[in-house]
Amino acid sequence: MDRLASVRLSRNFDLGLLTASETAHARGIDNRADPAHLGNLRRLAFVLEEVQALIGHPLVITSAYRSPALNAAVGGVPHSRHALGLAADFTCPEFGSPLEVARRIAGSTIAFDQIIHEYGRWVHLGLAKEGETRRRQELTICSAAEGYVDGLVGCAPPA
Repeated sequence: MDRLASVRLSRNFDLGLLTASETAHARGIDNRADPAHLGNLRRLAFVLEEVQALIGHPLVITSAYRSPALNAAVGGVPHSRHALGLAADFTCPEFGSPLEVARRIAGSTIAFDQIIHEYGRWVHLGLAKEGETRRRQELTICSAAEGYVDGLVGCAPPA
């Protein structure tokens, strides 16, 4: 195991958790964080702590940092905040649906750049780069064909 994986970024989040990826493991992709992104990952961890405190239950992180190779493998956009260590996808079944989680975060004072309710299955939380103005953008995507829509709305169950 990479000794950096155990580096604690915040009270509840370590580097291993924010770089873990089933896809990377299955495809043999190295998803170790670039040392230049450790500061971003630490910022992300502290915002995730705020989210967890807000909703009162542990988050289930499904994706955070993505190396360039992993980001390409999962079809991420080239300038994805995941590739910078500034985004995480997660659920919190103990709190409620991804839509409920996203709406709770959006209604808070948490300093996010983007909150996306994705496919009715998870929440994407993105942070602004250091020095950038936060947009506090709220979006939903229910299907690739439909694309992103403004606001946090429900997705119809798949047919």
